[in-house]
Amino acid sequence: MVTRLTPRDATFYALESTKNPIHIGSLMIVDNAAGALDYEKLLALVESRLPEVPRYRQKIREVPFGLGRPVWVDDREFDITYHIRRSALPKPGSDDQLDELVARLASRPLDPSRPLWEMYLVEGLSGDRMALFTKTHAALADGIEALEICHVILEAGEAPPPVDQIWMPAREPSGLSLIGDALVHMASRPTDTAESVRRFIEEASVTAGDVAKTLAGYASVLGTATGSAPTSPLNATVSRNRRFDVVRTNLEDYRKIRSSRGGSINDVILAVISGALRNWLMSRGEPITESTTLRAIVPMSVYLDATEDLAMSEVTSFLVDLPVGEPNPAIRLSHIAHATEARSRVQRGVTAPTLVRLSGFAPASLHAMSVRAASTYAQRAFNLVITNMPGPQAPMYLAGARMLDMFPVSPLLRNQALTIGLTSYDGSVNYGLNADRDAMADVDVVTALLYESMEELLDVCS
Repeated sequence: MVTRLTPRDATFYALESTKNPIHIGSLMIVDNAAGALDYEKLLALVESRLPEVPRYRQKIREVPFGLGRPVWVDDREFDITYHIRRSALPKPGSDDQLDELVARLASRPLDPSRPLWEMYLVEGLSGDRMALFTKTHAALADGIEALEICHVILEAGEAPPPVDQIWMPAREPSGLSLIGDALVHMASRPTDTAESVRRFIEEASVTAGDVAKTLAGYASVLGTATGSAPTSPLNATVSRNRRFDVVRTNLEDYRKIRSSRGGSINDVILAVISGALRNWLMSRGEPITESTTLRAIVPMSVYLDATEDLAMSEVTSFLVDLPVGEPNPAIRLSHIAHATEARSRVQRGVTAPTLVRLSGFAPASLHAMSVRAASTYAQRAFNLVITNMPGPQAPMYLAGARMLDMFPVSPLLRNQALTIGLTSYDGSVNYGLNADRDAMADVDVVTALLYESMEELLDVCS
């Protein structure tokens, strides 16, 4: 019995292109002064946890003649050393060199003939540190049924010793059996039959552009978009190359601003981003008036303070206009707080108990859910994607090495030059900015302005 990709998974698989690799990335930096982590230990750890994420040993097989959605099959030639790779920076490697390496790795699509994930152990980082960069295709990790690999390899304490488990891959189905299974599936689901015939007549394989247009059409019909977003340099034809940069901030600063000015921590984050984007637009000479806005999609915002219970938080998806034309940082925050409060009253939310049952390091899996949620909106409905996910406020460990920082690396959607991912962890709020190398060559300006915008808000509160 084969497992067929869900319609959403199949869409993400079809959206993949050399210019738009649709994988979810995570960059973790660990303290390895004690030498707890090395390549062999990482191999053993991941191999012992693969039974918890069985899809990481499966690849995608197309059904001949496009008679049905692709299926998941065990990779009988699975080689963990192909997926877990070593890389090194020239000692002592700087954070800037690490960000450049991550940008190059994030630019490369995954190999569709193998399980759709890769992991890189980066050695040579200054200060006795090591980095781990993972990339997982959005078709593989949906955040609920199939978790992102970081979810199961990070521990709140000392990791238990790896357990040897024998994995016996199932026999890979033949093309003929896939056709037979597809015909049975089509007979039981006539609506799928019409869709398969239409796809086969139009084209043997769906192009990324076709799928994007289809998604845009469905989003408009469902009413998920509220008109077109403002014209912005954030929306441009992207190249196949990326830039990556990070920002480290203190969670306590957001609490101070929230206590002084109201709203949620998420509102404060959006206000900080708004101030940075305002100054970035001005640095480019873009015309700005007091009414100028940029529209962001915050696919799964978790209204959560680090001291609150995740089970009482709310997860929702919405579009919000960032008031980048407003010069006063306090008024920017007030506008955002009112907008998000209004959205939370009228838009259906998804409560978080489902997420609570996901033991382990949740943010990576939640970011996967966020990117999938963003894709349901028409591409012209927003200027950029901002994913903001809570993480644990106690140290996490990778094979005994303490994790110092974690940064999301969210993919660029079609004609999106920038995505901003955030994760709170152990008293910090970390930003990961993934940008197109040509359209956003000045992404480092945005990171510098994020620090400046944070200082502006703190000054207003003091």
